[in-house]
Amino acid sequence: MSSGSTDKLTPEALHKLIQASFKGRDRAYAPYSKFNVGAGLLLADGSMVIGCNVENAATPAGICAERTAMVKTISDGNKSVIAVAVTSHMPTPTISPCGICRQFMREFLPLSTPILMVAASYPLSDDSVPSYVADLGQHIDSRTAEGEGLGGSTKEVAGFTWSKEVTVLSLEELLPMSFGPEQLAEGTDKA
Repeated sequence: MSSGSTDKLTPEALHKLIQASFKGRDRAYAPYSKFNVGAGLLLADGSMVIGCNVENAATPAGICAERTAMVKTISDGNKSVIAVAVTSHMPTPTISPCGICRQFMREFLPLSTPILMVAASYPLSDDSVPSYVADLGQHIDSRTAEGEGLGGSTKEVAGFTWSKEVTVLSLEELLPMSFGPEQLAEGTDKA
């Protein structure tokens, strides 16, 4: 993610991104698991894309919220995602993208993309942005500007929880040593 895209991670934009993930959660179709998940994607132009999990009686045919949002984004011809938020009904931010979603996002997002994992207890008021969200935006800006990840050691990662409602890690931290499109491109050069 370039420093230009982090300029768009204002407290207001992050708050709207989190709100978008809750809208997705509320639209989920999860009659079997009863586990509603929502995802929001913040695009470089400031727009939001919302996704929800959609289950199916034939279990493998279901799709997660993160992949729903990514598919909508890609099918609309856009690849400029600068942040992702995920939420569920869980009271603490222990919800995180599943392995398939992490690998799917890896295909399209820079490894430095911040992934916000949001607790159900996040205050959704439209008129006030929680003060710790401003700190969150500054933290993302400073870490990405320095070329560092958003987490680090386990002890350090634990410090990136704000008010027990938002945890943020980069895609690379969620999917370390990942396999992506650039490895396939390297393989074709050797033929």
